[in-house]
Order: sequence, then C-alpha cells, then structure tokens
Amino acid sequence: MTHRWKPSVTVAAIIEENGKFLLVEEYTPEGLMLNNPAGHLELGESLEQACARETLEETAYTFTPKHLVGVYMSRFKRNQVKPLSTISTISVKDEVIEDITYLRFAFCGSLGLFSPDLKLDEGIVRTLWMGIDEIRESSAIHRSPLLLACAEDYLKGQRFNLNTLRTDTSIYTPPTRT
Repeated sequence: MTHRWKPSVTVAAIIEENGKFLLVEEYTPEGLMLNNPAGHLELGESLEQACARETLEETAYTFTPKHLVGVYMSRFKRNQVKPLSTISTISVKDEVIEDITYLRFAFCGSLGLFSPDLKLDEGIVRTLWMGIDEIRESSAIHRSPLLLACAEDYLKGQRFNLNTLRTDTSIYTPPTRT
C-alpha cells in the first residue's frame, strides 16, 4: 500500500478595521513571526466554527465569519535534527526534513467582544494591528506567505458566499454502520 498524501487543513481570519489588519505575533521554531489569527481544523467542527474558535484562542476576540475570502495552498519545508540513539557518550543524530502542505480557508467577517481575561494560545505573544504597507514591509517575518496573499485578496474585494461551503451533519454525529 502506498502512502496517501494529505494536506493540513487550516483556517484563517482576515480581520480589517480602519485600514488595519488584526495579526498575531507568535513564537515558532524559526523565531518570532507574524500571522493572521489561524490554526488547524479539528475533528467535529465546520470550517467556520474552526475559524471562530482559533480567532478567540489567539486574540481573545469573538469572530463571526461572513464570507470566504479564498482557498489557498502553500508548502513548507524545515530541517529537523532528531536524536535516534545514544551509544556511551556519542549521540547519533539524523536529519529529517519536515515537509507540510497547508490548505487554508480564509474568512472575513465581524469582530465581536474582547475577553481580556482569556489566556491566549501557547506561543502567542500579542495581537497587533498593521496596515497593508506595514504587512508588505514585514514579509521576512511572516509565518506564512499566505498572510499577505489573503490581505491583498481581501482588499481587492474578493468574497464568496458561505453557502459555497457545505458541512454534512456526519461531521458532528458520524453515522454508525453495523
């Protein structure tokens, strides 16, 4: 049997107010980076629910997706050194290449209430608001090249109705087969 390739499904909130976009600054293996409020789709939730959850976890703001801005793919490679075994005092290490393809669903919508007592996700340092020129100038510290692509598409007015997406009820209560 061959290995089936599967991209990592992620969601992102594209939140703009008064010409500024809400971003997060987060620790990554590559250092401190900027990103949209974003994260992975979890079992038992729709794409819209995942986006609302991730936004709350990373910014402490509620968020209601209203439109799909776009669907994006990007690929990321990182070298990792993993210890395999230790023989006496000699460590044997192997270099592994992490190769991930992300399939991102980006949403725009309504920013809601802020919960100042909510603890942000691990790794999130702070939220910040940046204009498009600041975002363009900071591309060297973008966690994903999709940060700028999503903002640019949003500014171009790219919007798709949420009925473009359909979540079958089996996501919430999988049918049982006997």
